[in-house]
Amino acid sequence: MQASEQETPTSRPHADDGPQVADVVIADNEPQRAHVFSDLLHAAAALIAGVLIIVFAVYLRGITQGVESDAHTAARALEWLLDVPASFLQQLIVVFTVVSVLIQLVINRDWLRSACAVGALILGFGAVWGVSYLLSSQGSAILVNSLLSTGTHSGPSLLPDFYAAIGAFLTVAGPRRMHSTVKWGWNVLLVGALLLIVSSWDSVPGVIVSICVGRVVGLVIRFAIGTPNSGAWGVHVVSALRQIGLDPAELRLRDADGAHDGILHTSLKDDLVENSRIYSCRTKDGARYVVSVLDNQLHVTGYLNQLWQLIRLSGVAVRHDRSAVSATHHHFAMLLGLRNLGLASMRPYGVVDSGESSILVLDRDSALRPADVDHLDDKAIAGYMTYLQRAHRRGYTHRRITTDVLARTAHGAPVIAGWQNGDDASSPANVSLDKVQLLALCAALAGIDRTIRIARRVWGDETLVNLIPFVQKAAVPASTRTLDGWSKTLLEDLRKSMGTLAPEEVSESLEQVTLSRFSARSFFALALLVVAVVVVITQMNPSEMIKAARDANIWMALVVLLFSFLAWVGSAVSLGGFIDPDRRHPLGILFSQMAAGFTAVSMPAGIGPAFVNLQFLRKSGYRNTVATAIMSAVWAVQAAVTVLLLIAIGIFTGRNSLSSMVPTNTLIMVIAAVALIVSVAMAIPPVRKKVTDKYLPLVKSYARSLLETLTQPTKLIVSAAGGLLLNVATGFGFWAALEAFGYSTNPIETTFLFLLANTLGSAVPTPGGLGAVEAALSVAFTAVGVPSTIAISATLVYRLGFYWLRIPIGALAMKWLDKHNMI
Repeated sequence: MQASEQETPTSRPHADDGPQVADVVIADNEPQRAHVFSDLLHAAAALIAGVLIIVFAVYLRGITQGVESDAHTAARALEWLLDVPASFLQQLIVVFTVVSVLIQLVINRDWLRSACAVGALILGFGAVWGVSYLLSSQGSAILVNSLLSTGTHSGPSLLPDFYAAIGAFLTVAGPRRMHSTVKWGWNVLLVGALLLIVSSWDSVPGVIVSICVGRVVGLVIRFAIGTPNSGAWGVHVVSALRQIGLDPAELRLRDADGAHDGILHTSLKDDLVENSRIYSCRTKDGARYVVSVLDNQLHVTGYLNQLWQLIRLSGVAVRHDRSAVSATHHHFAMLLGLRNLGLASMRPYGVVDSGESSILVLDRDSALRPADVDHLDDKAIAGYMTYLQRAHRRGYTHRRITTDVLARTAHGAPVIAGWQNGDDASSPANVSLDKVQLLALCAALAGIDRTIRIARRVWGDETLVNLIPFVQKAAVPASTRTLDGWSKTLLEDLRKSMGTLAPEEVSESLEQVTLSRFSARSFFALALLVVAVVVVITQMNPSEMIKAARDANIWMALVVLLFSFLAWVGSAVSLGGFIDPDRRHPLGILFSQMAAGFTAVSMPAGIGPAFVNLQFLRKSGYRNTVATAIMSAVWAVQAAVTVLLLIAIGIFTGRNSLSSMVPTNTLIMVIAAVALIVSVAMAIPPVRKKVTDKYLPLVKSYARSLLETLTQPTKLIVSAAGGLLLNVATGFGFWAALEAFGYSTNPIETTFLFLLANTLGSAVPTPGGLGAVEAALSVAFTAVGVPSTIAISATLVYRLGFYWLRIPIGALAMKWLDKHNMI
C-alpha cells in the first residue's frame, strides 16, 4: 500500500471541517471503502426470513389471516386515511424517499453510492418480478392465494413490487446511521406498508417477502461496492492523540494491506489487534509510539469469529465484544493487568475513541518480536509455560494460543502476545483450555515426549493428569491443526502420554468434558431426539391406542403398568447385583433402567439399555474394561435366565417350541461361516499383526474381567434373581393385557409364548423392535387360538405400558441422571 504525505480527509464531508494540524507531518491513505462481511450475513438472514414467511403462509395460513383481520379491525379508527388512493400513496412514498435520499448523497458528493442506489432500485423491481413469476408458476394454489391481495394478481405482479425496489434502494444508500434521510425513508416505507395492509391493498406475507427480496438485492450490492469508512483517519487521529496528552510531530501509516477483505489480519506491532490500521507516531519531544486504530466496520469480522467460538464451545466462557470500543478498552485493561503482574508485554500508553474508531496507543520501545517456532529450545518452551502459569495464577486466560502469539522481547525473553480475546477472573475450564492449547501447539512443534517432559517440570504431574479430559480437537485452534508437525493421532498420543502419569484406574475414569456443541456425542443425542420424534409421529396411532385403552378393563390395564414398573425393578436388581456396595446407588440404578426406555425409541432393542448401563457404570467410577465386563455379564445373565426359563416352562408344559427356533443345520452353517472368515483374516499378516498387537490384549483384559465378574456367586445369584423378575414381569404383563379384554389364559404358558415371540420381534433392528414386536405377538397369539381382535388390542395395551409411556418417563429419568452427573 502506498502512503502519501497529505492531510487526509476523514469521515467528515470536507477536510477543512476537521482540526487544524498544519505543523504535523501526516502520511496516510485516503479512507477506503470497506467490504463489510456482516452485509452478506444480513443478506442470508433476509433470504431465510423470506423463505420462512412463505412456509408460514402455506402451513400457518390461519395466523397470517388472523393478523390481517386484526389489522383491518384496527383500521376502522383510520377510515379517513383509507379514502386516499393506494396508487397515489405508493407514488408519494417513492418520490419522497428517492428524491430526499439522492439529494443528501449528491450534497455529500457520494456519486458512486447514488448511482448504485438507483441501479439497486431497478434491480429490486426485476428481482421481485422474477420471484413473483417463479412462485406463481411453481408454487401451490394455497401459496399463491395467501400472497394475493387487492393490488396484486398471479404472475410477475404476485408480490407488491415497490417495497422490494425501495428496500433495495435504501439498503444501498445506507446504512441508516450515516444518512438521516435513509432512516426516515425506512420509517415512511414501513408506515406506508401498514396503511396499505389495513386497507386490504396488500397482504402481510406479500409485503414481508417483497421487503426481504429488496434487502437481499441491496445488501449484496452494498457488499460488492463497499461502505465508506467512517472511522478516524489522518487529522482526526492526530486530534484524538492530543486528547490523551500526546503532541504528534509525525504520523505515518504502516501495515494496512488486506484490512478490508473480510479476513482476520494481525500483527505483533500492536499486540495482534484484529483488522487494525497501524501507525507509527513521533511526538515533538522525540517519544515514539505505535498507534493501533480499530474501526467498527472492520471489527465485525473479529466479532463474528468470537460469536462462532461462543456457539461452538460449551462449558467455557468466550468474549464477544460487539464494538471496537469495547474490544480496545478491554485489550488495554488486559495489558495493564499483565504488566501489573510483572509479566512482559507491550506497554500501553492510553486509549481514546474517535467517531466509529477506537485507538490504542502502545510504547514502541516495548515492541515484541516473533519467535522462531521452527527452532524452539527447551528453555523457550519452558518460558512460555511459565508465563502462562503466572497469568493463570491471577485469573488471566488467553483463549487463543497459536504460533502467532509466541513472541519474545528485545532481550529474547519468551512472551505470549495477543490478549485481546482473553479475560480475567477466568474459570478453571478456561485455564485448562489454555494449557491444552499450548501443550498441543508445543507437541506439534517440538514433539510429544519433549513437551511432556518440560510440562512435568513446569506444571507438575497432577496438573497434566487433570488436563486429560480437556485434550480434544475442540480445544485446539484450527491454525494449530494445519502445522506440519500435526497428525490425526497427535491428540490421542498426547492423551496417552499424559495418562501414563497417573494410575490406570484414575486415567481411565477421566472422561472427556463436553467442549464442543457439535461433537459426535451431541450429534448422536440430536439424532436420537429426531428419530424419537419421527417414530412417535409416524408410528404411534393415538386413535387405536385410545380405543384399545377405552375398551380394556381399567384395573387390569393398571396391572399392566404395575408389571412394567416391576420389570424396571428386575432390570435394576440384575445390574445392581454386579455393582460394588460402596458404589451402589439404588435410586440411580433404578433411574438408569428407566432412562433406557427413552433410548429404546431410537435404538434397536437391547442396544439402548446397554448404552445407558455403560455410561452409568463409567460415571460410577468403573474403568472402561470393567464397565464393559459388568454390562456384558448382565446381558449374559439375562440371556441365560431367559433360555433356562423357556426350557423349564417347555418341560413343565410339554411344549417343544424352543428347539425349532434355530434349526441344527442352520446353526452348523453359521458356526462354519464364522470360523472360515476368522481363519482367512488371520492368515493375512497385517491383519494378524494388528489383531494380536492391538485387539487381543483388549479381549484378554475384557475376558479376564468378565470371568472375574461371573465367578462371584453372591453377585451372580442376585443378578439372576433380577433377570428372573424381569422376564416374569414382562410375560405376566402381556397376560394382564389379555385379561383386560376378558380373555383368560394360563399365565405360565402365556409367558412362554410371549418370550418366544418377543425375542424374535426384538431381533429386528428397528427402534425398540417397533412394528416387529407388535407383529410377532399378534401372529403368535392368534396362531394358538386367541381371537385376532383381542390379540391386537392386547398387544397395543401391552406396548402402551411397556414402550410408549416409558418414553416420557425415561426422558425425565435421563434428565435427573444428567443433573446428578450419573450419566
